[in-house]
Amino acid sequence: TGKLFLIELVTGSSTVLILKGLKQEVSCLCPSPDGLHLAVGYEDGSIRVFSLLSGETNITFNGHKAAVTALQYDHLGGRLVSGSKDTDVIVWDVINENGLYRLRGHKDAVTHVLFLKEKNLLVTSGKDALVKWWDLDTQHCFKTLVGHRTEVWGMALISEEKRLITGSGDSELRVWDITYIQEVKDSDEPESKKSKGSSPGLEENTEENESLELDECPEDRIVKCRKVGSIMREGRDRVVTLATDRTGKILACHGTDAVLEVFSVLSEEEVQKKLEKKMKKAKKKNKHNSEEEPESSVELSLQDEIQRVTNIRASSKIKSFDMILSPKGELKIVLLLQNNIIELYNLNLLAQVPQAVRASKITIGGHRTDVRTLAFSSDNIAILSAAAESVKIWNRYAVQLCQSPLPCVGADLSSVISLFPQTGKLQLYDLASGSLLETVNAHDGAVWSIALSTDQRGFVTGGADKCVKFWEFELVKDESSIQKRLSVKHVRVLQLDEDVLCVRYSPNQKLLAVSLLDCTVKIFYVDTLKFFLSLYGHKLPVLCMDISCDGTLIATGSADRNVKIWGLDFGDCHRSLFAHDDSVMYLQFVAKSHLFFTAGKDGKIKQWDADKFEHIQTLEGHHQEVWCLALSPNGDYVVSASHDKSLRLWERTREPLVLEEEREMVRVVCFCQRQLPDSSFGRVEEPGPAERIMEAIELYREEMAKLKEHTAICKAAGKEVPFPVNPILRAYGNITVSGMPRPQAVGHSHELEESLLVLPFSYVPDLLRLFNEYIHQGSEVELLCRALLFLLKIHFGQITSNHMLVTVIENLKKTTISRVSEARDVLGFNMAGLQFLKREIEAKDEVTFFADATDRFEEKKKKRKKKEKMVLAVL
Repeated sequence: TGKLFLIELVTGSSTVLILKGLKQEVSCLCPSPDGLHLAVGYEDGSIRVFSLLSGETNITFNGHKAAVTALQYDHLGGRLVSGSKDTDVIVWDVINENGLYRLRGHKDAVTHVLFLKEKNLLVTSGKDALVKWWDLDTQHCFKTLVGHRTEVWGMALISEEKRLITGSGDSELRVWDITYIQEVKDSDEPESKKSKGSSPGLEENTEENESLELDECPEDRIVKCRKVGSIMREGRDRVVTLATDRTGKILACHGTDAVLEVFSVLSEEEVQKKLEKKMKKAKKKNKHNSEEEPESSVELSLQDEIQRVTNIRASSKIKSFDMILSPKGELKIVLLLQNNIIELYNLNLLAQVPQAVRASKITIGGHRTDVRTLAFSSDNIAILSAAAESVKIWNRYAVQLCQSPLPCVGADLSSVISLFPQTGKLQLYDLASGSLLETVNAHDGAVWSIALSTDQRGFVTGGADKCVKFWEFELVKDESSIQKRLSVKHVRVLQLDEDVLCVRYSPNQKLLAVSLLDCTVKIFYVDTLKFFLSLYGHKLPVLCMDISCDGTLIATGSADRNVKIWGLDFGDCHRSLFAHDDSVMYLQFVAKSHLFFTAGKDGKIKQWDADKFEHIQTLEGHHQEVWCLALSPNGDYVVSASHDKSLRLWERTREPLVLEEEREMVRVVCFCQRQLPDSSFGRVEEPGPAERIMEAIELYREEMAKLKEHTAICKAAGKEVPFPVNPILRAYGNITVSGMPRPQAVGHSHELEESLLVLPFSYVPDLLRLFNEYIHQGSEVELLCRALLFLLKIHFGQITSNHMLVTVIENLKKTTISRVSEARDVLGFNMAGLQFLKREIEAKDEVTFFADATDRFEEKKKKRKKKEKMVLAVL
């Protein structure tokens, strides 16, 4: 949410400080060495440095073009290095508040950065599987480790910065020995005596060592880095976080699961003591066999220097962690989990068998999973939110929970606290006690939508079993008490041909709108359940819809990112608006108006005017997909839920909203981002190819009916009367009735199948008759044959069962075969003519141009294949 919460775990898990920053999502954090400042990286690439004493922003850095993925202070706190998804590494001067230099070299996002205390060096890792060493005196990369097979996700320096540990996408932690060339020259000792040997059981990669040896040339004048072994993790997934405590004695890492693996790193003194003990044991063991034991045969393995302490299993998947080691040997570890829970563990390292004990736990009063539905109470005070694990009731004034959560599994929620999980069950809860009153098996499949009737005497549900079921409330006698309780009973069923995605009542409760999986919306009369209208035009299924308070308009939002506004009297589409950059997930009208809000998977909430077809404003604040929203009955508040696990409450202000100013702000933002704004600030979508086909066929039917009437009138009058030409046909060049719709109405070739797939079957017979005429005329034979075969494929059952189309299919068969044969003959004649011209040119100029060109092309192909084989053999 762009806010940082500082929580004190010791004093009752109370919140100490809240740092309010940008609206963008926080991507990484890094405290300063003195503990007085906190550097925060955001998704938009900006960096802010907060003072932990005042809670205010002291410094702001802007230099990255994408999200900041790594931050690190140097040991003095005067410099800050940042890595980003834009593959750049920037070193900032915190004191002078400016950037020092930008380091470019990674080919993918930077995952980790490390300052070396004693040397002016920097180590960076990235998703390009590279670890780079940078000399900050000259600002260039002097060494690159290329031994990793997959992305490098974490790094840590141990043993007083003499060893580097890297974690990648596998279960292997690679350990590298760091040797500074200047120190080797000063001590005049061979490098082989300084490095410890690894045990035979370590998984050393000879290919990686060979690649590193090839890399060790002039660039090794500063640092030599050699792989000495590996530590195998128990987790098989990638490393998410790899870090040490401030003393460097404890190393911990975790993957995408709920297990934190803790290791202990021995110091040089401890390693020397252990080596001496091992040598004494070896001398005692071999005392009788030989008088002297060569010291070179006694070595410590990497597992002896880096020992596994224990594994800590959290209650959920781990997102990040931090730890601190006390002088008494007690390790405190704080885990931030994926479900927004913070856990504190204590680990006594001096015990014989160290075991982690959970000391405290912080649970914020929110949902642990995504909220999928919201509802306001009739008095605009209470807000209900439902997720997979619980249903919570919130007080709008205090913005906090006002009642204990209701337990449920995979639940959805209506305004009457009716719940339905994906198992098809309907659950009814009592708000006062939070207890489950009744569970009803509503549908055979998942229940996708529920709508309360206007008189609040019942509701309707729609599910994956292709049924719409009507329910009514009733009072029944409770067995456990004398009083009656609320219950539901099933009244009617409306059986449909497709899965039901959304249902809505009209305000007068006379009509019921049903969204189906076949991308259409069908409207029925509630009393008789007879079909009234069908709304077609969306290319993908309609996920949400709502009817205005006066019952004149219905707005539908689809997965095709468009919102269509329809008239409920005739079912005509008033306007189609391009609403979001991703699927439209929720739509709701404002009470007593033609304004409505939409929520999309692009993380935005937008307000629209259904009368003027204008985009009014955009509410930005969520960082991920917005699943649902709810409007208060008085229209003053909007609450929204997102995949970022947050609920946001929006309030209508009394300030006037000037649309021109809003559009100008959008233009400025688009210009700054070097993007072109929408042409009409919520641009109008052009009719698709399928819609153009349907409009053309409708016009064809009208003109054919008029032509029959005109012919009958001429016969009755006994004289020829000129037939009036339709203005649309005249605008297209006085084309005849049989000449439209033209084949070009299908659109481009890549839109052909999509357009014909959306086309309802009621238009297919007329289209087949027109195809017969077009093919007989010989126009666009290839395109028409392709469209014809696709229509026969997707509507084979309906076409073969329709006896009225038998004659049409027979005529198509004859016409198509003859025209395709003619096209094949023309193509063969043209090919023969081209071959004749080729031979004539070659004989006249005495050259073999065509043959030589083909031979050269084949030779290039063979050489390319040989090169690919050689590269694969080398790899």
